[in-house]
Amino acid sequence: MKKILLIIKREYLTKIRKKSFILMTVLSPIFFSLIAIIPAAIAIFSNDDFKKIAVIDETRIFNEALTNSKYLQFDFISAQYYDKNTSKYDVSQAKLDIKESEYFALLYIPHTIIQGNKGAVELFSYEQINLDLEMNISNSIEKKIENIKLDLKAEEFGLSHEDIENILKTTSSNINVKSTIIDKKGQEKESSATIAMIVAYILGFMIYTFVFMYGSQVMRSVLEEKTNRIVEVLVSSIKPMQLMLGKIIGVALVGLTQFAIWVVLTITFVEIGSSFLKTSPEFQLNQQIANNSPISAIDTLTNNEHLETLPNIINSIVNINYVLIISLFIIYFIGGYLLYASLFAAVGSAVDRETDSQQFMLPISIPLFIGIILLTNITKNPNGPIALWSSMIPFTSPIVMMARIPYGVPFYQIIVSLVILIGSFIFTTWISAKIYRVGILMYGKKITYKELWKWIKYKN
Repeated sequence: MKKILLIIKREYLTKIRKKSFILMTVLSPIFFSLIAIIPAAIAIFSNDDFKKIAVIDETRIFNEALTNSKYLQFDFISAQYYDKNTSKYDVSQAKLDIKESEYFALLYIPHTIIQGNKGAVELFSYEQINLDLEMNISNSIEKKIENIKLDLKAEEFGLSHEDIENILKTTSSNINVKSTIIDKKGQEKESSATIAMIVAYILGFMIYTFVFMYGSQVMRSVLEEKTNRIVEVLVSSIKPMQLMLGKIIGVALVGLTQFAIWVVLTITFVEIGSSFLKTSPEFQLNQQIANNSPISAIDTLTNNEHLETLPNIINSIVNINYVLIISLFIIYFIGGYLLYASLFAAVGSAVDRETDSQQFMLPISIPLFIGIILLTNITKNPNGPIALWSSMIPFTSPIVMMARIPYGVPFYQIIVSLVILIGSFIFTTWISAKIYRVGILMYGKKITYKELWKWIKYKN
């Protein structure tokens, strides 16, 4: 045991002192934080260029529909290009005139647009038009046409526009399904299928990433010592099985250390970044604009209905059993890592170069990929037969079971899954040790699966 501890200490200290470890440990939380902060910062600090749009409106009814904003202004120039002789608008001349003018684009609304949606609104510009501008114009015109149709229907049935608006206000529905879980003690807790799905995907991908990343480190470490002939010195004073276990456990401790630092630093950086954004003048200005922006009665009703879901979402996040999730995450990460790391160690000992390891890496990696592929099915039916059996199979259980945890898993299934996982780790470690003890001293020979099978059958 003392020798294993020495190998663990050596492996751990060697890894954490490397510049690559220090850089990854510091830079990764910065990267994760930027992913969370940059979209918000772009939304706050981005200032759209002010644009003036010239409008030729043959219908002469969209003056109020196309409203100006902080970065957009509509100027109706229909009268300037109306030809009394032909009773038509000279759109061709208008297109030429805007080229050297202050206008960014020319918006042409034909009179046929309100006749059963015949014709199309055209937006001419000498620069590429962005999607926001196109959607802004489209939505404004569509809303105006809908109001015209409502007025026609109102007139047909002897109703006013206000009557129609009141009917829409009183009949419009925005149904939000509020999920509540009743536990065995009869206590009710709010939940959210969306939150559960997001947590499931995050946990599944994290397990996959960490198991593959740190398992590969074990293979590279074994391969590096074999290539440098350091292993020949080590096996003269320690058994191959002890050396392999020391490496596996040492890298596992490196992974847990790095993960803990990532969590702390990421949370710290995100909090600092959020505080900076909230205190910025741009954020305060955007908040003021949002608070002062006019909202119609129907929009207010709709917004309030959406806002009612916010407490539900917050309660769903608060009601997540973080202690259980973090505890099981650590357990399944360790179990999955130990299972795969023993196989990666066997592969590293069997080959002389990393390029030769690909043929052996593929069969090991396939179950991990299958676990990721199954995530979609699991989030749709977390207690179905596919989810159940794949959470028991040790090669997929670390990913699948962690994806099932947010939906609630019977305790006995977790116990059975862990027992199978631990038993499989012991078995794969025993098999890998047989390959490891022969492979680490084997040089210059192209290894095949048949050769590996011979090594496994060797007696001590």
